[in-house]
Amino acid sequence: MVRALKILIADDDVDNAASLGELFEMEGHNTVVVHSGDAAVAAYKVNNFDLAFMDVMMPGKNGVESFLEIRKLCPNAKVYMMTGYSVEQLLRQATDNGAMGVLNKPIDIDKVSAALRDAGANGILVVAEDDPDFGNHLMRIVNEGGYVCELVKTSKYLASNSSALTPSIMIFDLKRPLIDGFEVLNDLKRAGRNVPAIIITATGSQYHDTIEAMQDIRVTGILNKPFDPMLLLDQLENLAA
Repeated sequence: MVRALKILIADDDVDNAASLGELFEMEGHNTVVVHSGDAAVAAYKVNNFDLAFMDVMMPGKNGVESFLEIRKLCPNAKVYMMTGYSVEQLLRQATDNGAMGVLNKPIDIDKVSAALRDAGANGILVVAEDDPDFGNHLMRIVNEGGYVCELVKTSKYLASNSSALTPSIMIFDLKRPLIDGFEVLNDLKRAGRNVPAIIITATGSQYHDTIEAMQDIRVTGILNKPFDPMLLLDQLENLAA
């Protein structure tokens, strides 16, 4: 007889979350369904889950940030990320073999060049800075160093930019969480614009912790939407083991 599991489902797609929850319930498992990262963290404060399925992109606190908080509450939590994007490829590119570089201030072109060489052709660099004009400042430094650089300040970049030219470096200054920079970069890669990228994110421990959470996600597991829920059902015991 299959052991009844306690499962958390966190997804802002209400229909998808409900369908997955109903499927697990029909097989005798106990489920809690929430629709935000904050609610997922709150659920872990009062429940011991065998397994959790969490969407990467949710409004407010995203899945990566929530995952980090959950791991602090429950270091052995088994959390599987669900995504309709190929974000996991970026996360792996960013972390495999130290590909993700971290730029620290003061920044100069020699430091940028060295970090890009270390990160590789499709590498990703991250710099923590809250200065609203820092993106423009960094672009000037990079351009003066002889690189063709483009600054992206909106997640709607592809829709608003029809240029066929591909710069040698992309700088993302979205004033949003780090995962959003990865999402936009992923859209560009799917459109064939594969270039090194510098993502500007917030200062402080949150920035470092988010990178650590991204690295940790590789160990936990990622599900690409759409996935066959029946195949997932067959694997529940193994995933929770």
